[in-house]
Amino acid sequence: MKILQLCNKPPYPPVDGGTMAMNSITKGLLCQGCEVKVLTVETDKHPVRRERIPDEYLAQTGVESVYVDLGVKPLPAAGAMLCGESYHVKRYVSEAFAAKLREVLEKERFDIVHVESIFLTPYVPLIRKHSDAKIILRAHNVEHLIWKRVAQSCRNSLKRWYLKHLSLTLRAYELEHLNDYDGIVCITKNDADMFREVGCRKPIVSIPFGVDPGEVPSVDVEPDSLFHIGAMDWLPNQESVRWLLDEVWPVVHREVPQAKLYLAGRKMPAQWMNAQIEGVSVIGEVPDAMYFIGSKKINVVPLLSGSGIRVKIIEAMSIGKTVITTTVGAQGIDYTDGENILIADTPEQFAQQIKRCLEDDAFCSRVGEAAARLVAEQYNEQKLAEQLIDFYNKRLEI
Repeated sequence: MKILQLCNKPPYPPVDGGTMAMNSITKGLLCQGCEVKVLTVETDKHPVRRERIPDEYLAQTGVESVYVDLGVKPLPAAGAMLCGESYHVKRYVSEAFAAKLREVLEKERFDIVHVESIFLTPYVPLIRKHSDAKIILRAHNVEHLIWKRVAQSCRNSLKRWYLKHLSLTLRAYELEHLNDYDGIVCITKNDADMFREVGCRKPIVSIPFGVDPGEVPSVDVEPDSLFHIGAMDWLPNQESVRWLLDEVWPVVHREVPQAKLYLAGRKMPAQWMNAQIEGVSVIGEVPDAMYFIGSKKINVVPLLSGSGIRVKIIEAMSIGKTVITTTVGAQGIDYTDGENILIADTPEQFAQQIKRCLEDDAFCSRVGEAAARLVAEQYNEQKLAEQLIDFYNKRLEI
């Protein structure tokens, strides 16, 4: 099977949840014997770092990229607002990317065009014109829900109004164009159910993010250590860290003063890099995420908004880390609260779960071990790639 994977940002190197999810699909398909060609958008925020891409990956995927300027421009943004268009989507419309896509489609024949994210939907008519491939959308999230929740939590009234407008126009676009595809792959069952409820008539399947079960990093685990890691240019991550520092950490530090919190992730805001908070170490981007995760005891993910599945949670669980998160953070994971993950939705609950884990090593270890078993059984990269290929084949039979 020959697949063209269209990406809204470079899938390699996998530096955040979105890129890791895309790279997982690429690896899984290649290991199943598929031919995969990668064509990606690159931006100022997400440039292609060719020096970090292995020769094997370059040879296997023939990865090509086209720069698209996603910078917010006042006039186009105002025009989109007046016309009721989604500015999120409109920013991805590029003549250069369209030309490269047309060139690829005319040069090679594909069975499947696999589109990563709703933001590349404007290119579906071009794909239809130059290819008879089935077009599959991989919906990493219900995108408008992320912006709706971010808007609801925004304190600035003017910014909240604009964010609400962005979420409404994105919702209208997302719901209008779901049926443009031949099939949709959601990362969570909740997202798949929501798309069906709003009128999507195309085949939908939920296939979560997978990990390649590898060795646990050989590193000493720091006692009484907590960590949060995630791309900090993503608003829900900023929101969750702010909540953690303002509402949860003061209680934890008071009751368990020896505890140490580490904050890691690319694009860490200066307000936290420069902050002096007792018991908190702000690291920013780390050279080896799995080594960092392995060196700490408890993963705290107090996510208040978002959709899809949190890739970093799956990664941490895969190597036996105890994860404390919210109901929103755990959505899409087939978890059992208190057995393989710990759920806390208020600052008081979150602080108490942290305290319990720090004070009861046996309990903390049991939760982490159960988490690793869950991931090994249900989130194996190769098993999920087999499910995706089965979905592809069913679409090709129609």
